[in-house]
Amino acid sequence: MSLAFIFPGQGAQTIGMGKALADAYPVAADVFAEVDDALGEALSKLIWEGDQDMLTLTQNAQPALMATSVAALRAMEAEGFGLDRASYVAGHSLGEYSALCAAGAISLSDTARLLRTRGKAMQEAVPVGVGAMAALLGLDFETAREVAQESALGDMVCQAANDNDPSQVVVSGHREAVEHAVERAKAKGAKRAVMLPVSAPFHCALMQPAADVMAQALAEVEIKAPAVPLVANVRAEAVSDPDQIRALLVEQVTGSVRWRESVLWMGENGVTDLLEIGAGKALSGMVRRINRDLVTMAVGTPEDVAKLVGKE
Repeated sequence: MSLAFIFPGQGAQTIGMGKALADAYPVAADVFAEVDDALGEALSKLIWEGDQDMLTLTQNAQPALMATSVAALRAMEAEGFGLDRASYVAGHSLGEYSALCAAGAISLSDTARLLRTRGKAMQEAVPVGVGAMAALLGLDFETAREVAQESALGDMVCQAANDNDPSQVVVSGHREAVEHAVERAKAKGAKRAVMLPVSAPFHCALMQPAADVMAQALAEVEIKAPAVPLVANVRAEAVSDPDQIRALLVEQVTGSVRWRESVLWMGENGVTDLLEIGAGKALSGMVRRINRDLVTMAVGTPEDVAKLVGKE
């Protein structure tokens, strides 16, 4: 068995996530306390007993999901199941930061502050209502990319933002162009094409102001070589060099999340099992649609940790 640890992205957030882990494992509670200290606010209170709409704000969801993922990993480590079991780490969009923190490349406090900065910068890059995202279901990536290109009328932006799995591609850009893409996708045989309830058009050229902010923020943070290689979103292959990782994290803000290709790459390079660490099970579903031979397990509660350890 060759393992990869994978970390979820935005959309997995729920009120109460990580609370049972923090109650059961002091090391998990310490993660939330350190994130609170790094941000100078009680983010954990929002995560555990706050308002879902407040938690879903990009600047809150990003550090909150990372904290929950790292807390779950700490609980695993407390039971003797650590990063030394993994051949690779990977994460979906913001999950890439969780993966790098888990692998010791970026400190927990720095990761929390970077994600707060990233969330705010992405939210502020485009005025509310100007941009949009849509999920195109039932089209392959090449067709979805053609739909996006054909929908980018005039100076408008429309790009394939997330290549999630063989049946789901997300497009991002100016609202009018994305609405065109929804109609065009249906005409090209998409099973469904739906606008997404997001606050900004992530992973497209409209995010360049946020990329500029992150270039500056990342330049001021120490990045070490990860303990195990990172399968990077924008490369869909493993990287370990700190300077390369820094550059790819900037590129990731405007670049496509090549999740389908990343999962295929891991399978081609010996990975047999993937642990989705943190909130939800969305990535596990994507993995099954990408490569049915890969075994997945989600680890986000004390019960999940016990099941994982009990498998041996």
